[in-house]
Amino acid sequence: MCFVFAAVPAAPVNVSVTQLRAHSAMVTWNVPQGDTVIGYSISQQRQDGLMQRSIREVNTSSRWCVLWDLDEDTHYSVQVQSVGLHGDSQPSRSVHFRTLERTDHYPAGILDHHEPAMEGLGMTPHLQTGELLIITTVLLLWAAVIALFCRQYDIIKDNDSNGTKEKGKRPLVRATASYYNASAGSSPLYNGAVRSGRLHRASSSISIIRV
Repeated sequence: MCFVFAAVPAAPVNVSVTQLRAHSAMVTWNVPQGDTVIGYSISQQRQDGLMQRSIREVNTSSRWCVLWDLDEDTHYSVQVQSVGLHGDSQPSRSVHFRTLERTDHYPAGILDHHEPAMEGLGMTPHLQTGELLIITTVLLLWAAVIALFCRQYDIIKDNDSNGTKEKGKRPLVRATASYYNASAGSSPLYNGAVRSGRLHRASSSISIIRV
């Protein structure tokens, strides 16, 4: 009878703690080449034994993790395990570190641009830039909407004014037409004046002929 044991990944190597702050720190590590790793497990413990915490994450290829809610000026130890398809690896060597005091000065250039960005760990300028971009984009969109609304309003207003002018012109045209119609034969005064003028002219010509 043969027993086949599924291989578990080897323990992580090169475990280190960087980005030390008063209440946070970053843990980084490497995985031996050839191991199938789907996650990690971190054991965090205070040196005085008052607190112990475990962090486990799967379906990730991350090789770093941020430890939050640490106590300032406190000694901690941390170990990392790789999570494989058939089980967890042995714990890595224990790494000891001490958090800073809130009054400690952070070393200049402690942030490496090649390391993952961490919210709240010296990344305030980047966050402010992102927020400003979002606010600027929203304001531009609102300005475009307002400009489009004003343009449509002006078009509708112009159409209404043109329609009002056309309606105002139509009675004048009809009145003029009726005036001309009346002048053609419906107005008795005008017709009488015209007829009397014609008659007067006719009588004058007749008078001249008689003379």
